[in-house]
Amino acid sequence: MPEYSAQQLTELTLSIQQFAAELGFQQIGISNIDLSKHEQHLNDWLAAGFHGEMDYMSRHGSMRSHPEELVDGTIRVISVRMDYLPPELTPPQDVLRDKNKGYVSRYALGRDYHKLIRKRLQQLAKRIEEDVGEFGYRVFTDSAPILEKALAEKANLGWIGKHTNLINKKAGSWFFLGEIFTDIPLPLTDVSSDNHCGKCTACIDICPTQAIIAPFKVDATRCISYLTIELHGSIPVEFRADIGNRIYGCDDCQLVCPWNRFAKNTKEQDFFSRHKLDSADLLDLFNWDEATFLKNTEGSAIRRIGHQRWLRNIAVALGNAPYSEKIIKLLSDNKDLNSELIKEHINWAINQQLLKVNSS
Repeated sequence: MPEYSAQQLTELTLSIQQFAAELGFQQIGISNIDLSKHEQHLNDWLAAGFHGEMDYMSRHGSMRSHPEELVDGTIRVISVRMDYLPPELTPPQDVLRDKNKGYVSRYALGRDYHKLIRKRLQQLAKRIEEDVGEFGYRVFTDSAPILEKALAEKANLGWIGKHTNLINKKAGSWFFLGEIFTDIPLPLTDVSSDNHCGKCTACIDICPTQAIIAPFKVDATRCISYLTIELHGSIPVEFRADIGNRIYGCDDCQLVCPWNRFAKNTKEQDFFSRHKLDSADLLDLFNWDEATFLKNTEGSAIRRIGHQRWLRNIAVALGNAPYSEKIIKLLSDNKDLNSELIKEHINWAINQQLLKVNSS
């Protein structure tokens, strides 16, 4: 590894900040790789079974909290953030109130962020290489066993809030994170360990399924994002009514966070809403056959759940919608055309609809 003077490293850091801004990142920070503070928290969370079916959270042993085990030679992590909140959306609260609409988490309204951010990070690494020559690095964005929020907190991009999302005083929490692991001994970002959540419990109080079981502790098996995205099988009956019309993910804890009054809309058109998913009718979405689903979710994070889980989620939302003969007919017509998993959720939804009639 080449030797760098302190002045060279300082100048390189300034260049990296400039390159990152040119590539559309809103902020960067640099941290060391000591995650001992967060390692025990992770191990306790896994031991409690709060990861549910997310086996990948425990699959890689200590690699998640030891970056040098993931990429040999790593001594620094460059963390970046990029805003993703699309402009000109139907207000999220309006969609959540209209139970005939389907709510999709704001991060998934446009194209999948993984490819875009990874490509930009690769471009950033190449710019660094032009400055210093060949060096050891690897880029990530939610794509490997990494405690990215812990690293971003160490790099002073924000603090981990009571809902376990990263919050920035000037930008709220509507942003993606990415990392470059490197062997260059860059100067560390001045770190402020202050947590600015104070006595606020808005995120805990709003959670529809009480998934935030204590400040800074989330039971993922209760979280609507887990239930609608990560869970492959049947959604537990006890959570179905609380899911409401959320068909892919949940943003409630971010929507009520006071710090998000400082959030900025993204300028990345790839993150803009497609196919009117910011306020689409549940009946229209349930009518997407598999070919339509694959076409409309091409390049989208939504595609990862597949057509069957898409229908599963929408069936639950239709069960929670106001009584409608159209809903009952659509569900009944599709009951025997799908898998046992979908049929189970359709039957539940029809029963929920009929209960509304009988109780009126």
